[in-house]
Amino acid sequence: MIKKPAVPNGQKAAFNGQREGEELLFVFRRHIIAMRRGFYLLLVPFAFSSIPPLLWQNSLELFLLPLGGLVVGVVLFSYHLLMWRYTYYLVTDQRIRQVTQKGFFGTDVVELNLSKIQNISYNIPGFSGEIFKYGTIVIQTYVGDLIIRHVDHPERTYNQLQDAVMVAVGKHDIHEEDIA
Repeated sequence: MIKKPAVPNGQKAAFNGQREGEELLFVFRRHIIAMRRGFYLLLVPFAFSSIPPLLWQNSLELFLLPLGGLVVGVVLFSYHLLMWRYTYYLVTDQRIRQVTQKGFFGTDVVELNLSKIQNISYNIPGFSGEIFKYGTIVIQTYVGDLIIRHVDHPERTYNQLQDAVMVAVGKHDIHEEDIA
């Protein structure tokens, strides 16, 4: 069963670039574990800037250094948070749309028709993947593979994608029979 996105007041879910008659099935994004580089960039400047005040405790000005390290860490963390937040995957009854944020002003969009998908598989990478519920989904097509790393709850997303592809292939086959 495909979950419909929650939309207030019974309105239809819409997104930028939606086609006439296209229905949004679900939206998913990468797991928060994909942000671990951002967490490291938050902690490392603060940790290194905290060392001088610990070594030379008689200089009162050095106690401002960890505050500066924290500010630098928060700025670096915010950048990674924005890149994670604005990278998402839309699945409609016709296609998958990958929207990837590249820097503050760049965006990459990749679309893949559901009827062109040959195979979908997923992988959970060991103990950490089992504990934190993330994994990799591989979508195989005629022209290549779409690899989505660090997907939140990959089994659930895999099942939703399989359902969407089955419905799309059924509609595509019926449409081809009408043309012939």
